[in-house]
Amino acid sequence: MTALIGVNESGKTNLLLPLWKLNPARDGEIEPTSDYPKIKFGEIREAPGRYRFVEVDFDAGASGAKFAKATGLSESEVAIVNVSRFFDGTYRFRFPAARRAETVEGTALREKILGYAMSLESAKALKQEVELHAQLPERLREIAADVAEDQDLDASQLEAVLASVAALIPSDPAKTSAIVPLLAQLHTELSDEIVALRAPEPGEVEEVKALVLEALPKFVYYSNYGNLDSEIYLPHVVENLTRTDLGAKEAAKTRTLRVLFEFVRLKAQEILELGQDFRDPNGRRPTDEELEKIAEAKKTRSILLQSAGATLTMRFRDWWKQGDYQFRFEADGNHFRIWVKDDRRPTEVELENRSTGLQWFLSFYLVFLVESQGEHRRAVLLLDEPGMSLHPLAQRDLSAFFENLSATNQLIYTSHSPFLVDADRLERARKVFVAADGTTKATPNLRHSEGRDEQKGAAYAVHSALNLSVAESLLVGCQPVLVEGPSDQHYLTTIKSLLVSAGRIKPSRELVFPPSGGTKTARVVASILTGRDEVLPKILLDADAPGRKMATALKSELYADAPDRVLSVEQFVGFTDAEVEDLFPAGFLADEIDRMVRDPDERLADVIQIDRPFVGQVEAWTAARGHQLDQHWKVALSIKAKQRALNIGPGKFDEDTLARWERLFSVLV
Repeated sequence: MTALIGVNESGKTNLLLPLWKLNPARDGEIEPTSDYPKIKFGEIREAPGRYRFVEVDFDAGASGAKFAKATGLSESEVAIVNVSRFFDGTYRFRFPAARRAETVEGTALREKILGYAMSLESAKALKQEVELHAQLPERLREIAADVAEDQDLDASQLEAVLASVAALIPSDPAKTSAIVPLLAQLHTELSDEIVALRAPEPGEVEEVKALVLEALPKFVYYSNYGNLDSEIYLPHVVENLTRTDLGAKEAAKTRTLRVLFEFVRLKAQEILELGQDFRDPNGRRPTDEELEKIAEAKKTRSILLQSAGATLTMRFRDWWKQGDYQFRFEADGNHFRIWVKDDRRPTEVELENRSTGLQWFLSFYLVFLVESQGEHRRAVLLLDEPGMSLHPLAQRDLSAFFENLSATNQLIYTSHSPFLVDADRLERARKVFVAADGTTKATPNLRHSEGRDEQKGAAYAVHSALNLSVAESLLVGCQPVLVEGPSDQHYLTTIKSLLVSAGRIKPSRELVFPPSGGTKTARVVASILTGRDEVLPKILLDADAPGRKMATALKSELYADAPDRVLSVEQFVGFTDAEVEDLFPAGFLADEIDRMVRDPDERLADVIQIDRPFVGQVEAWTAARGHQLDQHWKVALSIKAKQRALNIGPGKFDEDTLARWERLFSVLV
């Protein structure tokens, strides 16, 4: 589950729409007038197959073994699948980690040929091959000499070398020859290299393309959930359920009605037929038997409607916590009505006269609960601004509903509400903003400054969510420990979870780690938190230069009477300039860096030193190799490390690490 948080016009919707149209579950055709960039409209219109519409990287997951078998590559090389869709609807697939050679090194080729020349010299020739045996080594050396050491040869150039070698092979060699097979072996090796150079990209092989398309998830985009009306004309419902030419608004309502009837196990056609009165075009009066049959049908309809209302009431109560609502369905002739009452307002009223939020949530609840279990199971659900008409507490209920949906579907939703940002799972949030060049950016660094004042609303929503979480922690007796930034929060939350699961700590109060964001902010946050029990919260700082400066400032002012509550990572790591990252094994984090930096010539995990600050080593290692880490790589690394650590559990960490963590938390609590 991922939340895209941003202000209006920041481009959140335009992050969802291309994803949807990458592989839509339904609809989602690429429309020239709405999807072609206006600045290149004419160029793309003339050749849509030349321009990429959307490009997405996927984790191959369980499909990696199939991809590896079909491509002949290792599973690590197919772990990431790059999928592009062009404006003409065609796809292109690539495996970015796969290394496909396009040339051979001249030096290696020279050495290969010269090695065969030496083997020929030492080979024992037949009597009739004496003259040939004397010539071949020298001829091979001449061929090698024509290859420049600093030259990389492509397939065509390698074919010229192959032709020279082929010319040396006798047309009718002796069956017992010892030298001709050596030439034939060299010829075979060169031919294989040419085949490898000219092999298609793995993603262009038809079998591989079919496998990727089969594994590619469907995307479902929702922005209109079709609020239910309180009074529904059944003949129209029956007709609309079979129509394909409805407008967007009517189609959304029809979809909601369809899932409503499916959810409560009703059929619109049956409800309509069971409620029909006796009509005879000739004015004949009904017989007693016909009247009894009509009465029985209406009784059946009444029981069905009562059962359906009870079902909806019971199931809806599990999710909507803003009142104890009861639903009743009523059918009168061709009309179907939905009545609602609750414990505070016991008089029934029509659904459309209740709050917009209740109408929205009911419609949303029905559509997603039914469709996510059916045709959209395992699809990625893209929700555009869900729940904006809901009360903040109801938005919290919606967030819980998302948790339930995420058991069967991956969710990506946009919002600008802090109540739809889970402060305990900030790794799910991406801040969306408009960059200086006018493009939309999404970043996991929730502190990142977007620049223009009007674009700072995303950070405000995230910070508000965090503030709400801290405020709630005061009320329920949690113990806050201030840290510098969100990456520190991720690491310490992870360590806490691992230690608790291993039974190594049993905190009497829940520990939370609100980021302070700097010396001035730390003073304010600490002052607010002090109001709970007049005790300053502990704060854990990095031992780098900014951290030492912050510690000095805090100890001289706010923490002057309690300097021991300002803690440094150095106390638990044992070397200077240490940061929170150094609480984790250096090799563990280095593995994650190697995954973030594709195709490094030298793995960081092989050269990392455990007694030096990790962050400084990463920056030096990437700079020396020309790799460009994202500006916010520390936050991204902390999220990846958190996910991996929680997946593998505490048993995969050595005793020294667990003891260090336990010693830290014995001081924090």
